[in-house]
Amino acid sequence: MNIESYQDLIQAAQAQTEPQRLLFVFAKAELPNGYTEHQKQHFEQGQGGALEPVLCVDKLPQDVANFQQLVEESRHTGLNWDIAFVSALGGRGGFPPNSDEAVQPLQMMMQKIQGGMIADFLTFDKNGELVALY
Repeated sequence: MNIESYQDLIQAAQAQTEPQRLLFVFAKAELPNGYTEHQKQHFEQGQGGALEPVLCVDKLPQDVANFQQLVEESRHTGLNWDIAFVSALGGRGGFPPNSDEAVQPLQMMMQKIQGGMIADFLTFDKNGELVALY
């Protein structure tokens, strides 16, 4: 299935043979350490920067069927974010993974994001629009 929207993601997760748990890492765009004036100008124009994870959570697809639910829930944390990275963790035996099983994969996601290895994740902006990052 070609995922072109958040709804496509939810449908794909629900269509899997084993129940899924979605993993979300929310990141804030920041100027990188040792930034140049050119990088600062681009950043101020809404381009470039480094993405720093600020929050992570795991959810069952039915608990976040609408992206705005997720955004609203994140507001209660008081943390600002710009991009949501999403991955999925498959269950077994007809049961989805529990939150304890999601801890290590979420930590690995955060480490990958900090290292700039983001190709394995879907990325959404605060409007729930799929974003391509380069």
